[in-house]
Amino acid sequence: MPKAQFASSIPPALIRRARLSDATHIGRLLHQLGYPVSARFAHRKLTVLLNDEKEDLLVAERDDTRVIGFLAMHCIPQIGVEGGFARISYLCVDKETRLKGVGKKLEREACRLAAERGCDRIELHCHARRTEAHGFYARQGYTESPKYFVKSLRG
Repeated sequence: MPKAQFASSIPPALIRRARLSDATHIGRLLHQLGYPVSARFAHRKLTVLLNDEKEDLLVAERDDTRVIGFLAMHCIPQIGVEGGFARISYLCVDKETRLKGVGKKLEREACRLAAERGCDRIELHCHARRTEAHGFYARQGYTESPKYFVKSLRG
């Protein structure tokens, strides 16, 4: 069956909170983002994130068995303004199921959770090379904020 036909027949995804048993699937998706992590590494990181009350880790699941996307978000309270902000640190949909609304569902649920936690805005960083993702975020209502500074704390 051609790829396009397979993709168009994908059933809707269920969005739920991640579980430790999702580590292998999330590791596979991280590979697609260019982060070649081991299953052990993904399991260790997931253990930390699932135990952090400021973290939300969501997965999109198909057929109650296969994780086809995930989103990691951190809520950050602010001292100088009323609301806090949420930061999406990772959002990935399996390359075989992109452009079918899965990312949109994950992002909408993240916005709902962020608002529930008292956040009044949500932000993310998306590398310049991920041009298709830029279009997705623009369609979801994000605007570009051109200044972003990073300082390495290693070495």
